[in-house]
Amino acid sequence: MHFYEPGEGNGLPHSPLNAIVAPRPIGWISSRAGDGTLNLAPFSFFNAFNYTPPIIGFSCTGQKDTARNCAETGEFCWNLVTADLAEAMNASSASVPPEVDEFALAGLEPAASRVVEVPHVALARVVFECRTSQIVPLTTADGETTPATVVFGEVVGVHIDTDLLVDGIYQTTKADPVLRGGGPSTYYRSDDTHRFEMPRPGTD
Repeated sequence: MHFYEPGEGNGLPHSPLNAIVAPRPIGWISSRAGDGTLNLAPFSFFNAFNYTPPIIGFSCTGQKDTARNCAETGEFCWNLVTADLAEAMNASSASVPPEVDEFALAGLEPAASRVVEVPHVALARVVFECRTSQIVPLTTADGETTPATVVFGEVVGVHIDTDLLVDGIYQTTKADPVLRGGGPSTYYRSDDTHRFEMPRPGTD
């Protein structure tokens, strides 16, 4: 077994953390600054955290525009990254000044949302419209601050391409989602090749 204490370094060419906790859904977040400037950025650390009400969250490290926008306007949208949007998602990850509109940079059209004022990616096959619920700066176990901030949002509107619903059940792989892996540029696609069903004990 390779063992290391993170505070002392890992002794490997690249940190394995991102590769171990993988593949992960991508937090492709659209937001709007207080002055109206649109922002679109992907985040590697993203997930869902609560059923009722539905709450999602993403960790923002070094990319402060999105966290600031979510605080200023209290709103954001999550956009599903599918294989056909992978290049555009990657283009939107460029480090640019706050006044740059990443929708335009990535060649994407924004679409008006139904509940929140922040627009979403028009071509996204699934969209969560969210209201910011918490913004939590992360600290170490010793209470020291880190560069990371987690933004949580309550999902108040959901858009789903009806082609992704079969008998009312959302088909995860039919959307051809792009997932984040380890390393600086590793991604995965998901299909049904290795799918299996495993009901919980005590359920039919």
